[in-house]
Order: sequence, then structure tokens, then C-alpha cells
Amino acid sequence: MRARGVAATTVVTVVLGVTAGVAVADETAPSRQEVREARATVRDRAGDVDAVRARLAAAGERMDRSSIAAARAAEEFNGARWRAREARSAAADARAEAAAAQAEADQQRAVVRDAVVTSYELAPEVTALAAVARSDGIDAVLQRSATMASATDALDANYDRLRTAATAADAARQRAEEARAEAVRAMDRAREAKRAARRAADLAAAETQSIAAEKADLIAELAGLQHVSVRLAQRRQAVLEVRAARRAARAARQDQAATPAPAPAPAPTPTPTPTPTPTPTPTPTPTPTPEPQPTAESTPEPTPAVEPTPEPTPEPEAQPAPPAPGAGAQAAIAFARAQLGDPYRWGAAGPNAWDCSGLTAGAWAAGGVSLPHYSVAQYEQSTPIEASELQPGDLVFWGSGGSPSSIYHVALYVGDGRIIHAPRTGRPVTEESMYAWTAPTLFARP
Repeated sequence: MRARGVAATTVVTVVLGVTAGVAVADETAPSRQEVREARATVRDRAGDVDAVRARLAAAGERMDRSSIAAARAAEEFNGARWRAREARSAAADARAEAAAAQAEADQQRAVVRDAVVTSYELAPEVTALAAVARSDGIDAVLQRSATMASATDALDANYDRLRTAATAADAARQRAEEARAEAVRAMDRAREAKRAARRAADLAAAETQSIAAEKADLIAELAGLQHVSVRLAQRRQAVLEVRAARRAARAARQDQAATPAPAPAPAPTPTPTPTPTPTPTPTPTPTPTPEPQPTAESTPEPTPAVEPTPEPTPEPEAQPAPPAPGAGAQAAIAFARAQLGDPYRWGAAGPNAWDCSGLTAGAWAAGGVSLPHYSVAQYEQSTPIEASELQPGDLVFWGSGGSPSSIYHVALYVGDGRIIHAPRTGRPVTEESMYAWTAPTLFARP
């Protein structure tokens, strides 16, 4: 029995050994062709990942362009609306001036009318002068003649004042009519700008939805290529976008730091007031004493001319520093923070929805400063500063160039490189880095 057990054990061992040997023999090294094919597959997959990421970046750029176009249209509407209000105010002022000028003309007309009546009342005395001369004497005639002359002079002066007042009234009436016509044209432009802003906003909203769906499909494709979940691919993409934004922010800060501030214009050199030369007191001329004649060999050297002392060049006056933010800056920031999460709506200025310039105008109204609901006018009514001078409460602007007229977005600076703003349709009032989008172009202090 023991012998049979040993034999059985030996057989099992041999069989297992043979089986293991077969398994080891099957794990042969891949061929060179297989390695090349595997490497090509990895390269293709990496290329596909890069292509998807490039398409994601392109989709993000399209969304930015669409948002900028909508923001520009919205601010153009804000500007047209602001100008229309200014035109209506100017027309009202012109109407008031025309009414005042007409009232003055009417008053002068009444004065002239009274003067004419008075002159007619004095007219009978002209025919009575002869009788007066015969009965009262020449002195009475002269006295009454002087009275009539004074009345005539007064009438002429009243006529002059009436002509002046009537001319002023006509000019004021013309200005009022021109101002009214300009107000009508401004209202027409504002209505057209409103229609354009609505079209741009609708287009941007549609593109945002389309691009968001496209990005979702691309991220799902990216997840399949990387053999990860869609959720993980979304997180990876978000991290990549944040890193790209940070790189862009660093580059923008470096560019702004490298850009020298414009040198202040030198102050005009004042022209010195000439000092009048005093008239010398004449002195008696002494009898000249004959001087010895110089010899032919000795030629007197000319007296060297005295060089005038140059006047010192005045130093150019230093440009005044921008005013420091007042206590209103903290109130403006507190107001803006209270609106975080409110939706964006173009043309809105609260209380439950905002656009970019509506938010900054509302914030600074809480800080005691009145700003127009228009980003370009907000810059023009503030003190321009450099990025290095930013302090909490300042305004940060985005434009398509260095000109204030190109501004299409504004935000409130809150410190540490961060802003509060109403970004665009689909994004609520947000606090984030001022470089989270594109680099700002202009800065100002209300």
C-alpha cells in the first residue's frame, strides 16, 4: 500500500510538472511586430486624447468670443440708454431756458408797450409848445422839451432791450428744438441697441448650451480614451483649465509689470516776466584826459565777453497721485458681496439681477458715489490708475484695446487679485481671480 501511495504521488507530481511546464512555455515574449503595434496603439490613443483636449480648448474659446460679443452688445445698449437719458435731460434744460427767455421777451414787450402809450400821452404837448411859450415863457418850454426827450430816449432803450430779448428767445427756442430732435434720435438709437443686445444675448445663450453639450460629449470621449469614469475626466479637465488660467494670469501680470507707466507730461515752462531796466541817472561828463597813443608793436587784447549765467530749468511738476479710496469702498464691497449668487441679466441693475456695470453702479451707490449704468462712462468719471496701484473698491475694466471706448466689461476689485462681477448669461454674480477670464486692460478709482 505504501509503495502504491508513493507511486501515485510521483505520478501527480510528474503530471503537475508537465502542466506547469506547458504554461510557462506559452508565456513567450511578444514579437517585434506586436511591440510596434502596441506602441502605435498607445501613440494613437495619446493623439486622440490631445485632439479631444484641443477641441475642448477650442470650444472654450468659442464660448469666450460669444460671451464677449454679448457683453459688448449689452454695454452698447447701456451706453445708448445713458446717452438717451442725457439727451432728454439736456432737452428739458433747453426747454426751461427757452421758456425763461420767452418770459423775458414778453416782459420787455410789455415795457415797450407802456412806453409807447406814455409817448402818445406826451404827444399833445408838442402842439401846445407854442402856447406855452407865449404864456409861460421859454423856461417852461425847455423843461417840457427835456421831459419829452427823456421819454424818447427811454423808449429807444426799451426797444433795444426788447430786440435783445427777442433774439435770445429765438435762439433758445432753436436750441430747445435741436435738443428735442437729438433726444428723439438718441431714443431711436437706444431702441435699436436694445434689439441688438437681445439678439446677441439670445445667440450667446444658445451657443453656451450648444458648447456645453459639445464639451460634455468630448469629456465622455476623453474618459473612454483614458479608461476612467466621466466624473474623473470632468475633474481632470477642470484642473487643467484652472492651471491654464493660472498660467495666463501669471503671464498677464508679468506683461503688466513689464509695461512701463506713461511718463507724466512736463509742465509748461513759465515765461519769465521781463524786469524793466531802470533809467540811469545822468552824470556830468568829465573832460576827457588825452591818453597816450599805443605804439605800433603793442596791440591791446580784446576784453573777453562775459558769458550770461543760464537760468535753471524748472523741474516738471509731479502729477498728483490718485485719491485714496474712501470709506465708501468698504461699503461698495459689502454691497457687492451681498449680491453673490444673483443671476446675470443684461441691462439689469438690481435688486435681484445684475449686469456688470449695473452691479458696480449699485455697489458704489451704496458707497456714496453716483456712477452711470455704463462701463465706459464709469471709467471716464473715475481717476485712471495702474494695475500696481489697485486697492479694494477700485474698478477693473476689460476692453478690446487700450482705448476707454472699447470697454465692454467692468468688475469691482476686492483685494488680493480678486474681483466681484456679474460675468455673463448663465453665470451668477461671482467672486474670483481677476485673471480667471482674460487679462483686464484698464483700471480706475471712483
